[in-house]
Amino acid sequence: MKGRVMKVAVIGGGSSYTPELVNGFLERVDSFPLTELWLMDILPERLDIVGKFAQRMANAANAPFAVHLTTDQREAVRGASYVITQLRVGWMAARRADEYLGHRHGLIGQETTGVGGMAKALRTVPVILQIADDMRELAPGALLVNFTNPSGLITEALFRYAPEVSAVGVCNVPITTKMSFLKQLQTLGINVTPERAELDTLGLNHLSWHRGFRVDGENMWPQIMPDLIEKARQGEGEWDAATLESLQMLPNYYLHYFYYTGKMRAKQAEWPPSRAEAVMEIEKKLLAQYAEPDRSVPPEGLMERGGAYYSTVATQLLNAHYNDLQETHIVNAPHRGAIPGWPADWVLEMPCQVSRAGIEPIPAEPLPTVCFGLLAQIKAFELLTVEAAVHGDRNAAYQALLAHPLGPSADQVETVLEDMLATNKAYLPQFHR
Repeated sequence: MKGRVMKVAVIGGGSSYTPELVNGFLERVDSFPLTELWLMDILPERLDIVGKFAQRMANAANAPFAVHLTTDQREAVRGASYVITQLRVGWMAARRADEYLGHRHGLIGQETTGVGGMAKALRTVPVILQIADDMRELAPGALLVNFTNPSGLITEALFRYAPEVSAVGVCNVPITTKMSFLKQLQTLGINVTPERAELDTLGLNHLSWHRGFRVDGENMWPQIMPDLIEKARQGEGEWDAATLESLQMLPNYYLHYFYYTGKMRAKQAEWPPSRAEAVMEIEKKLLAQYAEPDRSVPPEGLMERGGAYYSTVATQLLNAHYNDLQETHIVNAPHRGAIPGWPADWVLEMPCQVSRAGIEPIPAEPLPTVCFGLLAQIKAFELLTVEAAVHGDRNAAYQALLAHPLGPSADQVETVLEDMLATNKAYLPQFHR
């Protein structure tokens, strides 16, 4: 690809995250020879605000790449080397509906976990598979990098229903965890730069356990874990000390919904605002700032939006792939036997080597029984949800809700499913033919 046009397409280019992504490319112009950045969105007014701001950012930095704006997905994908998906079917209003779907049935209301995550997946999987279809035709050989939630479940759908398209699912939780461990080591008198450190994580997206941290190949877990446990005993942090001491691992933040379900439901009782409603207000301010004609630098308020280190995750991955760096990244991919005894076709969130050859899972030990039981249950939910989303299969959707430990009781599954399908009817034609 060197010496030729390097095109990256961003589907969902009107996202409030896009300026951070542009910054990531600007920081890597010396190693990643991007020539065309195409931002595609189906909302022209949103694309106009975010896209023109992205163009001003590039111009102010004398970027060697041009920023193109389009509402035509096929035009964006055509000839791309990389396609990044960061879309939200139904926009933020659908996220709010996902949250309140759980809330009104006495369940966890969250955009990636439980009934809300399932609703989002049903809306999103067909859209992502259509992008994969366009890539197969118009950008053969391109890598699809999916940030769209629920990232692991959507990546599972891609590997099962678009196997000809190279794809990987990405999340910012591993890198935020890595950075928090670096800060923790700093308080212990150990100063380390990020490139010297590697995180050992295994599980599913938003259902993983961090179990090791290496600096220059040396495992620092004996320093990190006791410190986390002691802080928990003192009432610091987000986990109880007994759980951390038993597991000797740090759970992904989203495991709060499983380990402390009652507490998380109690927080929901304080709504409004839900997280979606809070983000709506943040985005109003951000878009107003993006629209300022003299602005060419992202506002500080962008960090309130969430998604810290998003640009780092995205552009590091593309850079490692393009330049054949054989770096280790925590991503979502089928493990293909890297975890002994687990079904080889399961998509897991785990360390993988990233090079021009692709995304190669690094062999690792399985999680203990206490973790695997929950993981297997959620994987069953994911597989059923994929079938429901692809085929409009109501029985698969029913069984997905029945399988999920945060789902409704068996005698309420039908009620919740009908509410989910009715609430999302405009985005679920596969169920309403």
